[in-house]
Amino acid sequence: MQHNKILILDFGSQYTQLIARRVRELNIYCEIHPYNKIPADSESFKAVILSGSPNSVRGESALHPELDNIRGKKPMLAVCYGAQYLAHFSGGEVAESNSREYGRANLSFVKSDEVFFENIHKGSQVWMSHSDTIKQLPTNGVLLASTSDVENAAFKIEGELTYAIQFHPEVYHSTDGAQLLKNFLVKIAEVEQDWTPQSFVEETVDYLKTKIGNDKVVLGLSGGVDSSVAAMLLHKAIGKNLYCIFVNNGLLRKNEFEDVLTQYEGMGLNVKGVDASARFLDALKGLSDPELKRKAIGRVFIEVFDDEAHEIKEVKWLAQGTIYPDVIESVSATGGPSATIKSHHNVGGLPDFMKLKVVEPLKALFKDEVRRVGASMNMDKQLLGRHPFPGPGLAIRILGDITAEKVRILQEVDAVFINNLRSWNLYDKVWQAGAMLLPVNSVGVMGDERTYEKCVALRAVESTDGMTADWVNLPYEFLQKTSNEIINKVKGVNRVVYDISSKPPATIEWE
Repeated sequence: MQHNKILILDFGSQYTQLIARRVRELNIYCEIHPYNKIPADSESFKAVILSGSPNSVRGESALHPELDNIRGKKPMLAVCYGAQYLAHFSGGEVAESNSREYGRANLSFVKSDEVFFENIHKGSQVWMSHSDTIKQLPTNGVLLASTSDVENAAFKIEGELTYAIQFHPEVYHSTDGAQLLKNFLVKIAEVEQDWTPQSFVEETVDYLKTKIGNDKVVLGLSGGVDSSVAAMLLHKAIGKNLYCIFVNNGLLRKNEFEDVLTQYEGMGLNVKGVDASARFLDALKGLSDPELKRKAIGRVFIEVFDDEAHEIKEVKWLAQGTIYPDVIESVSATGGPSATIKSHHNVGGLPDFMKLKVVEPLKALFKDEVRRVGASMNMDKQLLGRHPFPGPGLAIRILGDITAEKVRILQEVDAVFINNLRSWNLYDKVWQAGAMLLPVNSVGVMGDERTYEKCVALRAVESTDGMTADWVNLPYEFLQKTSNEIINKVKGVNRVVYDISSKPPATIEWE
C-alpha cells in the first residue's frame, strides 16, 4: 500500500483498536504492533502513537519500548501509559493518584495558541482511565492542558514533535477526541488523508493480479459480509479463476442456503453449493460442551471443504475473509500468552495436508471498513448490512446437544424474530440479534390443556465492534407481538424471554 503509515505501539490497552479505528476514520492508514516488536521498517512510518496499558510505569512489570529510532525523529503522540512513560523515565515524576481517575472530566485549562488544541476549548469533555498520575513534567516538558483533578493532563516536549495526553481521545466520551487526533496527524505530522475505500479496492485488485497471476483460488463463502467482500475483490482481480464453495452445515438460518446461493448468482460469482447438513449433524450427535461442538464443526468443515477443493484441478490458493481484528487479537501485546475466550477459526487454523497458499485480501481492514469497501463496489446494501452470525451457526445457540428437531425449532423462532425486526424497521438499529433454545421445558396452557415445552430467549444488542455490547430496548409492543407469534406458530415452544444482559459481564452469544 503506497500510503503514509501511522505506527501504533500497543501496550495492552483495551482501547488500542479504538485508536486505530479513529485514525482510519480520518482516511489515514495505520498499523498496530506490540510495543516490543517494532517493525524493522519503522522509518517508513510517518508518525507514532503510544497506547495506554493496564500496567504501571512504577512497577517491576513496566513495559519498556525501544524508542531510540522514534523519539525526536518522528512526530509522536503518547496516550495515558505512554504519557506516563515519557514523564517517569525522562526526568519527571509519576505517582499513585490519591483517588482513581476514571470516567468523564472537563478541561479546565487549555493552551489555546497551541496547534495541538486548535478548535478545542476549555470545558471540553475528556475520558480518563488511570490509577497513576503525572506529578511532574519530564525535562523540557511544556504544559498544554489540565482538568480540575489532573494538572498535567497534556504536555509537549520542547524541541521535539512529541505530545502526550493523560486522557483517551479515541473513546466516544472524549467529545473532541477526533479533532485532537486530526490536529496531531494532519497539522503537526502533515499526513495526507488518502486512505479511502476506492483507493483500497484499486490497490488490492492490482496486488492480487500480480500475486496470483493465472493461478486458481478456492474460497469458502459463509454468506456474511467479510467473505462476500473478499470474493468480490478476488473476482475483480482474477475472474473465472476464483472458485467459491458455500457449505450448508445444517445450522444456518431458515432458507438461508437457498437464499444466499440465489444472491451470489446475481453477483456474477462462480459458486458451488454443497449440502453437508447430515454430515455435520451426525458429527454433533451427543455433544453438549460448546468447545467440543465448535471443534467438531470446524473439523467437518475442513473435511468437506477439502473434498470439494480436490474437485478443482490445479488449485493453488485458499482465500479467507480474515479481517484486521482477527489478526491483532491473535498477538499478545505483552509478548506472553493471550487469554483465549474463543479461537479465531481463520487465523493459523489451516491444516498442513491442504497444501495451499493463503491469500487474505481484507486482513488490513476493520469490519466497518469492509462494509465501506463493499459499498464502493456497489454490493447489495442488504448483504453489507447483515448482522454478524457465528461461524458454528445455530449450534452455539442451542444450549446442550444438537438434534434435527431442535434445529428446526430454532430456525422457525429465529425467522419470526428477524422478519419482525425488518418489518418494524428495527433491523438496522440492532448490531446483532438472534434466538437461543434453552435446555429446559416449562409448563404452559394451550387450549385448556397443559403443555410442557421449550423456552427460547431472544437477544438483541447494539455495539460497534462486538468487544462491548448493550442490550437493545426493543418496544414492548414489538416484544409482545413477536412472543405471541412464536408461541402460536412454532410447535414445541410455549415460553419466550428477552435477554437484558450487557457485555461484559455476559457475552453476546450464550455459548
